[in-house]
Amino acid sequence: MRESLFEALVGLVVVAVAGFFLVFSLSQRSDASTGDSYDLIAKFDRADGVSPGTDVRVAGVKVGTVRSVKLDQTTFKAEARLAIKKDVQIPEESAAQIQSDSLLGGSYIHIQISGMPDNMQPGSKFEYTRGSMDILGILLEAVGGLGGGESTGDTGGGSEEALP
Repeated sequence: MRESLFEALVGLVVVAVAGFFLVFSLSQRSDASTGDSYDLIAKFDRADGVSPGTDVRVAGVKVGTVRSVKLDQTTFKAEARLAIKKDVQIPEESAAQIQSDSLLGGSYIHIQISGMPDNMQPGSKFEYTRGSMDILGILLEAVGGLGGGESTGDTGGGSEEALP
């Protein structure tokens, strides 16, 4: 009897902790996902790690989320629709960049603010964007460049021709 009471209490504590985490995660949802936001559009060459719900930040502060990401069939670029809080006005000619949150992964969209006096209107497109970087590709290029010197393609068996 005593063991079953202990097991029931442990089960109750586990359910209470799970409920706490559920309430906490729901309270951390962005305000931009509700009706008090406006949309901006950013097109990227690469949008690795960006999906609906990804943070949009200005100066490290979350100001919105990514609503959707799709492929633009005419330009073959990734088109991200950003939901920005209504109380945050983004100046024209600001830039959108995909940045890595840490070495372990996770990305967010950083908006680099310009000094323009006019603000972007709902539905406007960012003129300046920079997509995500391929870290593995950069590392492979760096390691490949350690060979020292360029390959001329000459295997040593042919004759040289004089160029005019």
